[in-house]
Amino acid sequence: MLKGIPKILSPELLKVLDEMGHGDKIVIGDGNFPSESMGKNAKVIRCDGHGVPELLDAILQLFPLDDYVEHPVNLMEVVPGVNVETPIWDTFKKIIAKYDERGEKTIGFLERFRFYEESKKSYAIIATGESALYACVILQKGVLPN
Repeated sequence: MLKGIPKILSPELLKVLDEMGHGDKIVIGDGNFPSESMGKNAKVIRCDGHGVPELLDAILQLFPLDDYVEHPVNLMEVVPGVNVETPIWDTFKKIIAKYDERGEKTIGFLERFRFYEESKKSYAIIATGESALYACVILQKGVLPN
């Protein structure tokens, strides 16, 4: 056991977060996200039974967001013509604002297939049991200040 580490972060996930360097990306996928097929060239970490918000909150306690890009957080755009609400995005905005002074300005949106292409280039993908739709997040790692 370690002090100050959120219990939801497994040893495997902590190791991956530590291995990642500046500019590396990690995906937190919802329960519908094709984690295994997108993660053929990435480390896939199973976090079944957990939701995206609690993992996002735990990760951002330790993980600096990239200051050198406009949007170090990316969400998947709702497919045009699909009528779905995305209240989880408001939850994401609140969590991000707790850890990054830029708040929701850190968030960008990627068209579905572009989101998939970016996911294929990620260092790691976290597969969750999140049931909310459009709850996938890509985080780009920054550097720790001196």
